[in-house]
Amino acid sequence: MPSAPPPPSPVSELLLEYQHYVVAYRLRRTLGGALMPGSPQLTLGEYGLARNQRQALARQMISRACAPGTLRRLDAMTETLLFGFWHNPAQVADFIRAAIRQGGHPALEQPDLFAELLSSSERIRLGQAGVSRVVRHYYACLALAALYTNPHGMDEAWARIEAETVPLFVDELSAAQERR
Repeated sequence: MPSAPPPPSPVSELLLEYQHYVVAYRLRRTLGGALMPGSPQLTLGEYGLARNQRQALARQMISRACAPGTLRRLDAMTETLLFGFWHNPAQVADFIRAAIRQGGHPALEQPDLFAELLSSSERIRLGQAGVSRVVRHYYACLALAALYTNPHGMDEAWARIEAETVPLFVDELSAAQERR
């Protein structure tokens, strides 16, 4: 029986969260129309700062020590960060419905086209097996939309997502690691 991979470090989890943001941003930019992100793609540093600001707003909401308009700002930051995009079944379902309303996109149906969301250097760094692994992971996330109303299917989808962990690969993270 293969052993489970070691749990990711807190830093790796945050880098992976940024990577999920980058891939979601690229997908939304590719689909365009109403799904086009409303702001430029954030750098790793900008994302980290915005993420911290979003957490502070969320803490204010929980403690009920928030100024008027906090929920609106929290929602706007959640949208900017594409926070939870891949792992929130409701968000995935909303995204898929919006994509269907605008006519869909081949990247949502053809793994080779989805793989084109990755830069050439990312595809080289991952290799074919790694690219396939990444695409399987994100397609499993997209499957959450179809399973949103089926609890048994949801368990199966989460099992597939957890089985296809993705390595850190986006160029934006590679450049940050090289500077260190």
